[in-house]
Amino acid sequence: MVLLLVASAAVGVVAPPASPPPARLAAGVIVSGVAVGGLTPERARARIRAAVARPLRFRFGARSWKATPEQLQVSFAVDEAVTAALAAAPGERLSLESRVTEARVSRYVGRPVSSRLVGLIAERPLITRSKAGLAVRRQAMVEAIASAMSAGSRRPITLAVRVLRPTVDRADFGSIVVINRGTNTLRLYRGVRQMHLFRVATGSARYPTPTGTFRIVDMQRYPWWYPPPSDWARGLKPVPPGPGNPLGTRWMGLSAGNVGIHGTPDAASVGYSASHGCIRMYLSEATWLFDRVRVGTPVYIV
Repeated sequence: MVLLLVASAAVGVVAPPASPPPARLAAGVIVSGVAVGGLTPERARARIRAAVARPLRFRFGARSWKATPEQLQVSFAVDEAVTAALAAAPGERLSLESRVTEARVSRYVGRPVSSRLVGLIAERPLITRSKAGLAVRRQAMVEAIASAMSAGSRRPITLAVRVLRPTVDRADFGSIVVINRGTNTLRLYRGVRQMHLFRVATGSARYPTPTGTFRIVDMQRYPWWYPPPSDWARGLKPVPPGPGNPLGTRWMGLSAGNVGIHGTPDAASVGYSASHGCIRMYLSEATWLFDRVRVGTPVYIV
């Protein structure tokens, strides 16, 4: 009996084996500026994610603002970085790969504004001033953001931009025609600068030239003349190009129906309200004007 108890005491109870200690990163390991040495992989991931979630700072001139990586849709290879850190030597510095979505980088800081013809003031064209714009240099900003993220830096990033020139400026706005029925004159402007003043014939009291804002919609050299749908032209036949053509050698039709600017063989009518609504010019002057306007040129008749 005594021997049995001694044997039992000698055998005793076998204790379970102890769990191995969790893996830890080597001392002094740094990932994109984040110290993770001595941490477990789980704690290292949490510390890196917290660090990269900090907003980035941007500046442009006197302006500054912030944007989070989430707003910029930046993705990070955190798991891959921690895996590499586990195999790193003590004191080793590693970078964190990041990916920036280019579409989230704003394209425009300010769009260019082209000059625009507003109307007339004292019978002179009123044209707004143009304004240059700025566009973000997307690729440069993507690289700057990715570099800052990989380095763990939160220093302000200066916005990289390029200048966008307006497509139309006051200096090169193009031709504008202003016709005054009262003085029977036609002025050609290049932008706001008057290029030439002509005497013309405008419509008579019975067939007045319409007033308003129009455009040149048709340009013909040596045009045919076709009778318009008006009582004064009833029974008349078309006239081919030639010396007797009522339109001369140049026709600039306006968006006002059946009205245009043209040369005339009736030079004596120029300077008077004598036409059936059209604007008549001396033959040589109509040719000169024809070469300096185009389809789409605005025409003001006042």
